[in-house]
Parts: sequence; C-alpha cells; structure tokens
Amino acid sequence: MNKTKEIWMTGFALFSLFFGAGNLILPPTLGVKAGAEWGLVVLGFFITAVVIPILAIFAHAKLQGTLYDFGKKVSPLFSSVFCVLIYGIAIAIPSPRTASVTHEMTVQPFFDSAPIYTSIFYFVLVFLFAVNRSKIISIIGKFLTPIIVFILLTMIVLAVVSSPNAIPTSVFKSPFIDGILEGYQTFDAIAGVVVGAVIIISLNLRGHTSFGSKKELITKAGLISGVGLFVIYGGLILSGSLLNASFIEDESRIEILSGLSTQTLGSFGTKFLSILVALACFTTAVGIVTGTADYVQGVFKGSKLAYTLTAALGSLLGIVVGSFKVDFIIAIAVPGLMFLYPITIVLILLNVVSEKWASKLVFRSIVFVTFAFSIPDFLGFIIPKEHLVDVKNAIPFANASLGWVLPAIFVFLGLNIKSFSKEKNE
Repeated sequence: MNKTKEIWMTGFALFSLFFGAGNLILPPTLGVKAGAEWGLVVLGFFITAVVIPILAIFAHAKLQGTLYDFGKKVSPLFSSVFCVLIYGIAIAIPSPRTASVTHEMTVQPFFDSAPIYTSIFYFVLVFLFAVNRSKIISIIGKFLTPIIVFILLTMIVLAVVSSPNAIPTSVFKSPFIDGILEGYQTFDAIAGVVVGAVIIISLNLRGHTSFGSKKELITKAGLISGVGLFVIYGGLILSGSLLNASFIEDESRIEILSGLSTQTLGSFGTKFLSILVALACFTTAVGIVTGTADYVQGVFKGSKLAYTLTAALGSLLGIVVGSFKVDFIIAIAVPGLMFLYPITIVLILLNVVSEKWASKLVFRSIVFVTFAFSIPDFLGFIIPKEHLVDVKNAIPFANASLGWVLPAIFVFLGLNIKSFSKEKNE
C-alpha cells in the first residue's frame, strides 16, 4: 500500500476510535454556557480532549508496546493496577453512557418506554456481538464516521451562517479551566493509552516490522486525527455559543445537541443524525467491552471463559448504569476522573519526553506527587467542600481542581535540573 495512503487511513482510523458518539453531547453545551468566551473554552477543551490524547498516540509510537508499558517504570504492581482501573472505568462509565445517549436521542423522542428496557436490549446485543466477534461492527464503523462528520460539518456551517450578531456573555467564571475539566469527560486521554496499543498491534499484523517506519506512520496519523477532532469539537462549541439565545437555562446536554441539530438541519436531519449517533454509540460500546475482555483474557493466559465472563460483567454493568440519565452518569464520573485523569496525563507526558528526563525516579516521584495533590480534587466531589477550604486555599490552582499541576512541574524540574544544566553546557 502507498505510504501516504496508509498514513491517512491510519489517521482516519484513529479519529474514528477517539470520536465516540457520546462525546458529541459535550461541546455544544460548553458553547452555550461559554457565550462570547467560547475561544477560551475551546483552548481549554483542546488541551485535555485533543492534545493529551494525541500525545498518548505519540507515546505509543515511541514505546510500541501495550498499555502496561505506560506505567511499568513506576512499578509492575502499579502498572497492573493502572490497567485494571483504566479498563474498569471504561466499562463503568463511557460504555453505559452510550446506551443512555441512545435512549435520550433516539428512543425517548418516539417511544414512551423506560430507559431500563433500552439498556437491557442494547447491552444484550453488545454482549452477543462481543462474544461472536462480528465483522459487521467494523464495517458499520467505517461508513458511519464519515457520514456523521459530514452532517456535523454541515450543521456547524449552517450555525455560523444563520447566527445572530450578538453573543451573550459567558456563565463560566473561568472559561479556560472549565474547558479543561469538561475535556476530562471525553475520556479521550484514557482512550489514547488504550487505542494506541490497538494501532500498534494492527500495524504488526499488517507486516510493519521497522520501528522507525511505525513511529513515523503513527506520529503523522496522530496529527491528522488531532486536526479532525479539533475542527469538530471547536466547531460544535462555536455553534453552541452562536445559538446560545435559543436555549433556556439548565437544558440537558442531549436537549442542547438535539436543539442545535433541529435549528440547523431541520426535523428530518435531526432524526437521521440521532439514528446514526445510536449506531455509532453501539459500535463504541462493543469496542470497549471487547477490548476489556481481551485484556482480562490475556491476564488469564488466553482463557475463553475469562473473556466471556468479562464481556457478561461489562454488559451487566452497562445495563445498570446505562439506565440512568446522561447528565447523571457524567456527574458520577467526575470524582473518578479527578483521581485517574491527572495520573494518566502525567504518564502520557513522561512517556513522550526524552529518556534522560524520565528516569524511574522521575516517574515514581511525579506519579506519587500527582496522586497526593489530586486527593483534595477527588474529595471535593465526595465530602462537603467547606471541609477542604483551608487545604484548597493552600495549594495553587486547587480551587480550579488542578492542584496537582504545579507540584508535578516543580518535581520534574527539580529532579532534572542536573540534566538540563549538563545539556546547556554541551
């Protein structure tokens, strides 16, 4: 296959893996709330929903291993626990969220049925597709993503063309920070450390043996994917801000996405988009459950029973969590994300930088510091915030749920000051 063509094909594949339909519900709501400050929100969202995930792909291009390799410099035990947490949160939150999105966008507007019925039917099918390894899912995925992207680009263009001259002010106190934190909800950093390994395996199966060739291909494909994500996410945030006045306060994320679609595409376009989103959500859920079951099967030395039981457990968990509303699922995910996302981010960054700046000591120290300073952010969503006022005020950016950032930077610089000085002298 032509090298350029393969780079573009891999880039589109990465984009499809990142572009979970559940993520569509996040940017329009950000835009509606951001109003005139939409640019700052885009910048913050871009960092955690695009830059960090693509850096995860770059890290995989460098490591060319598995998810386990991301944390092995900390310790084998830590890396194993990290893998379990990553896959655990994947089947507990983003997978069930796809069922909830499907019910609220595709089923609820047309049928007066309880979400539990949708969730049961949905995840029974997910289980059947996962255990039977149907190729239909990959075939559907190849056609769905281009169609959804075309419809979304049309929606964005129409929103820009038909928008009013005046844009209301933002309801965010810190639009940039709110953009960063909402980017957590895409789960794309977590997706990055998972799907990068999938791409490595795929390239190996296609006969790519050269380390340098794979690194170049993955790096360029990652850039293509990143540009695509930025255009779609940024466009949806802009569209939400431009049509801000059309929505009342406290509308749900699903209502805002559907309303934005109706205003730009009309009733028929909205129905068509909702069906496509439901199919895309389903392929995402099958991919998550299958990927998690594959990991557990590997741990148990290829046990088919371990695979089947994991797929069943993932589907059962999906039925329970997926029967709740989308906004509720997003809310319950926040504490876990405040704990796991910072650790995932620092592991990605440490695996991207030069080996001479990322020794075992650096890995262990930064992960420990990040974990310690993320505890107040995590507890802030568990216990009354007034109990943490003194602690939060003592840590820079802790009130913005980013208390881990400066300590991690200072530890990194402190442990590498000799390396920096030596490199400067050379």
